[in-house]
Amino acid sequence: MNIGCHLSFSKGYEAMGREALRLGADCFQFFSRNPRGGAARPFDAGDALALEKIAEENSFGPLLVHAPYTFNPCSADAGLRKFALEAMKEDLSRLGAFKGALYNFHPGSHVGQGVKRGVELSARLLSEVCSGNFSAKILVETMSGKGSEIGSTFGEIAEILEKSGTDAGVCLDTCHAYSAGYDIVRDLDGALGEFDRIIGLGKLKAVHLNDSMAPFNSKKDRHEKLGEGTIGLEAIGRIVNHPALRELPFYLETPNDPAGYAREIALVRKMRGEP
Repeated sequence: MNIGCHLSFSKGYEAMGREALRLGADCFQFFSRNPRGGAARPFDAGDALALEKIAEENSFGPLLVHAPYTFNPCSADAGLRKFALEAMKEDLSRLGAFKGALYNFHPGSHVGQGVKRGVELSARLLSEVCSGNFSAKILVETMSGKGSEIGSTFGEIAEILEKSGTDAGVCLDTCHAYSAGYDIVRDLDGALGEFDRIIGLGKLKAVHLNDSMAPFNSKKDRHEKLGEGTIGLEAIGRIVNHPALRELPFYLETPNDPAGYAREIALVRKMRGEP
């Protein structure tokens, strides 16, 4: 299986690849720039090539790049939407250096405009981003539904994809889905069946594997270490072994240090029957 975690980009591409190997990972995620805002660091083609070599030599799964939290594709402020569009295009222009790269973003918060308007604006931005013909696959992340956040229902995600007119995919976050009201603990088959009917499992390209601090259907986004939250290890085991999910890459976003990630990666591999 391909299992990894979120890593810091502070020391560059090659350093992340070597850290992933040290932790027992064969894929990983990182923020394209400071998650709270700011300019992207200068692109180093040689550093990117060094990571691509590591990935090829060690059969890595897809590199997953996460857009910063500050991007709001459905903001009421046209200037903020323009910033998100331009920054996403800049991020995507760099991912041509990596084969099969994925680019994940949050669909945003409608900030009082209403869900319908939020979906329209997020879909419009996705369409404009995809007009750049970038090689990376763009993914819309499933959300927990806190505040005026859109994308917490499979129906809203499906609308964004349909209205965008693109072939963008989906990243399923286990913490978000559980907090949004999809009971992946007691009825994983039912939740995935609903995903398939509304969006289509063919659109699902990655999984953020997280436990949750918050209870079911709480509409709260609070990640927890595997087995220490309300989802629990038994359900995590079913998730990573489910026929509809087991071939996808899994990315941990649990509140961990490197040693903690190494333990969780080893734990998930054990759940899958791997040495």
